[in-house]
Formats: sequence, C-alpha cells, structure tokens
Amino acid sequence: MKYNTIRKMDISNGPGVRVSIFMQGCAFHCKNCFNSETWDFNGGKDFNEETINTVLDLCGQNHIKGLSILGGEPMHPNNIEGTTKLAKAFKAKYPDKNLWVWSGFQFDKDLKDKEVMKYVDVLVDGQYKDELHNPMLKWKGSSNQRVIDVKQSLEKNSVVEIDK
Repeated sequence: MKYNTIRKMDISNGPGVRVSIFMQGCAFHCKNCFNSETWDFNGGKDFNEETINTVLDLCGQNHIKGLSILGGEPMHPNNIEGTTKLAKAFKAKYPDKNLWVWSGFQFDKDLKDKEVMKYVDVLVDGQYKDELHNPMLKWKGSSNQRVIDVKQSLEKNSVVEIDK
C-alpha cells in the first residue's frame, strides 16, 4: 500500500486544524477530481508502521483537533487494511480527537460492516460527480455526497447525515 502526502496542518478537510493523509490509488477516476495525482496505485510512498507513527506523532499536538484520511481511495481493497490499521491506532491513542474519512464507496452499500467503521467518526461518502459540483457545500464537492455521523448510523442501522 502507498500514500501520496501527509499535511501537518490542514484546515480544509474537516473541522479545526487537522492532520490529513492522502492514500495513493483510486479506481473511480471521477471527472475533474481535485486529486487525480493520487489515482496511480504504484505512485506515492510506502505506507508502513513508520508512516503510522509519523501521523500519530503529528496528531499529538494540542492544537490538532483530529485526523482526516482521504485519497485516492482509502477504502479500496488495496488500501483498506492500512486505513483500518491507522484508524484503529489513532482512536486508541487519541479517543477524544475525531477521525474523518472521505470515500467514493457508500456507507450503507459498501462500508457499514467493515472493521474500519468502528473507528471513524465522520464519513463523507459517494463518488464526486462533476455535474453536481457545488462550491458552497461544506466538506464535500458534489451534492450526491453525504456527510455521515458513523457512530449514530451504526447505532440506528440507518444513515444519519450531519449536514441535513
């Protein structure tokens, strides 16, 4: 598995100042994707224990409110194991900080039964649709995407959106 980049102080991918990691590799190839340089599964840098430790160390600063995992596609079968490992380690070390994940896969169709969802606080799901692009939307690029409270959704066994 590979990752593309780590942002040490990100204010655009979730609330507050955050650490963000962009996983490498995506099979969706959405038209006008803002991050097409992450599509190639062979690009980027190796994702390993050192990567996880670096992310966890960066998240330890008091001003960091949480971790955001984006892509590429962090939930692709090539990436989900590493994403799960990072998410689990993050929540174990920082249970009071929040974890946001962006995925083209859908929560109720593809992700709700995956182990990683035990650790995710907010999931922005659904593929970006260029024809539904709206720059006024918060945390998502197109109106078909959903900002989901994962804990509540798992408890209620139905999707609970934050921005509705």
